[in-house]
Amino acid sequence: MSRLLRAACTLGAALLLASCATDRAQVLKIYNWSDYIAEGVLDDFKEWYEEQTGEKLKIVYQTFDVNEAMLSKIEMGQEDFDVVCPSDYIIERMLNNDLLLPLDFSAIPPEIDYIHANASPYIEEMFRTINPDIDANDYAVAYMWGTTGILYNTDYVSDEEASTWDIIHNPKFSGRILIKDAPRDVYGPVLIYLRQDELQAGETTLAELMLDSSDKSIRDVKRYLLECAPGVYGWEADFGKDQMSKERAWISLNWSGDAVWAMEEAASVGISLDYCVPQEGSTVWFDGWVIPKYAKNTRAATYFIDFMCRPDIAIRNMEETGYVASSGAWEVLESQMDEEEEPIDLSYFFGPEASAVRVSEVLYPDRETIERCALEHDWGDRTDVLLSMWQDVKSSRGEEGEGSRVSWPVIGIFLAILGAAVYKSVDNSRKKRRRRV
Repeated sequence: MSRLLRAACTLGAALLLASCATDRAQVLKIYNWSDYIAEGVLDDFKEWYEEQTGEKLKIVYQTFDVNEAMLSKIEMGQEDFDVVCPSDYIIERMLNNDLLLPLDFSAIPPEIDYIHANASPYIEEMFRTINPDIDANDYAVAYMWGTTGILYNTDYVSDEEASTWDIIHNPKFSGRILIKDAPRDVYGPVLIYLRQDELQAGETTLAELMLDSSDKSIRDVKRYLLECAPGVYGWEADFGKDQMSKERAWISLNWSGDAVWAMEEAASVGISLDYCVPQEGSTVWFDGWVIPKYAKNTRAATYFIDFMCRPDIAIRNMEETGYVASSGAWEVLESQMDEEEEPIDLSYFFGPEASAVRVSEVLYPDRETIERCALEHDWGDRTDVLLSMWQDVKSSRGEEGEGSRVSWPVIGIFLAILGAAVYKSVDNSRKKRRRRV
């Protein structure tokens, strides 16, 4: 960069900051995940906001890739973001630590209140379970949601084999298994699998298991994962979708949103992938909009959250990110209907009229599936114990064995080449990366 250009950029940034400082009430600061909003939505919001309020608005938009990175800025009180989009367990942590402002829905005129008009009963119920003493619905509005399950290659893996979490332990698939480098998203499903006898006997519940961070449960999960480790091809944060679509791996413990992207990419090159939530049960996750404690423009933030709940905007964001909108609007459901799909019961999410609708079960799990899923929780001061266990598991692989057949330097070179190819893809905007610790 030339000195002249650098100076111009510095001056531009200074002028922007100066304008923000002089009239903060006309600035909305948004902090969101990378690639997690459709192109043009921010401009459309500014226009809509001016129509509703008669006020012009500037938007300062920043992105993050790790929940904890976002949270640390707010915890230190050094950032005055007006609206952010944390994951469920971070919403819980922010509630517990008094880092959120309650949403003032009265600021939204009834005729444009898309938040309440399109709320899903399931989402509202799940948000009430985030904190038993505080209704999270008063502080957060869900944005996207999904499940954790098994993405698998149907040419090598049967539906029956993929229907159990024990598939990641199956020696038949050694060296062909990918596991998300996301400890809490692995811990929950594995614990559910290991506690099947207690669940069937009614000695515990899924909700109770999601609160279980006891030493015994951590040891049990660690022992099981150590047994699985020799057959693991890789612990991946984002490259697993590409590995599956290129048949380098046949099985991936994955999120439903990533599964949808991988299935579409694989189908374009003649590879058949499918996704299921194992019969033992699994976890659901949510990302939601909140207004942090140090926000300066709560009015515009509330309008923004409301705008994101407008059905046409929810559909645009859903189609571009590849994830499923948390909106309970019938228009959103209609946008995903497919006559080639078998009817499933989504009445829990959209109401009685959705008891038999034709839509992909990867996007929307049916009632029977969702009843064996539970919400993860924040580990609080036990988080370090979880992370320590996870590091022990990942570092356990020896230099020999099928699970270690590819060296990390080779993987690094491969990923560099892969990254360049992916960058050129016109569908890159749909590869939103979630980082959950």
